[in-house]
This record gives sequence, C-alpha cells and structure tokens, in this order.
Amino acid sequence: MIVSRFLPLAEAELLEAVSYYSDAGAGTGVRFQRAVETAVTKAILNPDFGAPGLRGTRRRIVNGFPYNVIYRASDIELLVVAIAHHRRRPGYWANRIR
Repeated sequence: MIVSRFLPLAEAELLEAVSYYSDAGAGTGVRFQRAVETAVTKAILNPDFGAPGLRGTRRRIVNGFPYNVIYRASDIELLVVAIAHHRRRPGYWANRIR
C-alpha cells in the first residue's frame, strides 16, 4: 500500500492555506483541508492520473480551490512536494526535489 508523505515546505503551505481559509469564513479551512486530503487520496489510488510536471512530478487540482497538489509517486510512497496556489510562479517548488 502506498502512503503519503509531505515535504516540510509542502506541509507549511498546507497549514498556511488552512489558516487563511479558516479566517475567511466558518468551515472554509476545514473544507480546504478535506479537499486537499481527497486530492492526495485520489493520487494514491491512481498516481498516473495527475497531469505530468517538472522533475517527474504530477499535479492534481484541489477541487473548489485555486490550488494544485504537486507530487511524485513511487511504489511505496506518494511524496507531496507542494500545495501550490495557481497564482504562484510555476515550478517555484522544483528545487525541493532532486
């Protein structure tokens, strides 16, 4: 079974966005976190479904929010590289992986 692991910077991005959405309205932070969890679960179940990206990564859209989950999958884990807002410079996270 494949497990997920977040790089520390990806986890920080997730927490920052959850905090932002929590301040924006009741329940929005929880909805965002659940949407990210759903995107990660779908990536675990079908890692090749995400759109191909830089350095062997793939991305899945976080439904209902302007974010992508950027990940790299192997036989044993799904490494979450970034929780990337659509307005951020594409590939800003590429130096996080080799």
